[in-house]
Amino acid sequence: MFSYCTDPSALEGLTWLSCYLTTGKHMGFYWSFLTVLSLLAITAPLSLSFGFGGAVAARSRIAPLAWFGKGYIAIVRGVPDIAFFLFFVIALDQGIEYLRHQVLCPDWPDAIRQGNDFLVCPEAKMPLGNAPQWLHETYGFFLAVFTFAIVFGAFAANVLFGAMRAVPKAQLETAEAYGMTRRQTFWRIIVPQMWVYALPGLGNLWMVLIKATPLLFLLGVEDVVYWARELGGTKTPRFTDYPHGDWRMWYFLVLLIFYLAFTRVSEIVLDRLMRRLTRGQATAAGEAQRKAAA
Repeated sequence: MFSYCTDPSALEGLTWLSCYLTTGKHMGFYWSFLTVLSLLAITAPLSLSFGFGGAVAARSRIAPLAWFGKGYIAIVRGVPDIAFFLFFVIALDQGIEYLRHQVLCPDWPDAIRQGNDFLVCPEAKMPLGNAPQWLHETYGFFLAVFTFAIVFGAFAANVLFGAMRAVPKAQLETAEAYGMTRRQTFWRIIVPQMWVYALPGLGNLWMVLIKATPLLFLLGVEDVVYWARELGGTKTPRFTDYPHGDWRMWYFLVLLIFYLAFTRVSEIVLDRLMRRLTRGQATAAGEAQRKAAA
């Protein structure tokens, strides 16, 4: 904070506002935007990996593997996102603590389930009770990342599964006629071409993922929504050096501008990527490019 901010009550106008916007809590608000971007940067490729694995499993000739892939797609897509987030994070957290409890406290005399309570030995808590705050926040963040990846991986799997089936059958038959194995056909014919068909669906999924980031607030992560509510609510002189009325509208307006700008940049990038992928491809977009260049 600036040196002249030692007595906020004596400040006025822009000076007061500059001091107000540089408090420790506002620094947390600014860092929360980085939290959102970090979530997207980690979750997007992880979701795509889960989706690719689910799509490959769903088209497998091995029945149990195909059942697993199709079941994963159907079950996760059929459960409301918010219900899955709230359930899965709790279940995953308790599952980790249960396994640690069995290993670290095998002689624990009490039951773990006691009514509505889930009680494990202190050594099995994740993180430990005396762990620093940043470790608790990091643990919660990665639980959220894994949950997001599971949910959006199922949607990505459905998109990729359809894209794999959209590759023209004549090309697969040609590959077979040239003596390619099923594995070679998959990696050399299907995978390179499926992205053209998958990108519109994956682009929509990316937009949904951006809009879903405020769910971090429900998972206990101090994200942009948490700080907007915390900082924008009415503050009285009893609790802060910078009292003000209900300013939540202005904080959420900042979030509105941030998300609109971010989605617009995403649209531009996706459009350029689509043009690059369709160049020379036997698709409607590729044909349009050839006619434009002629």
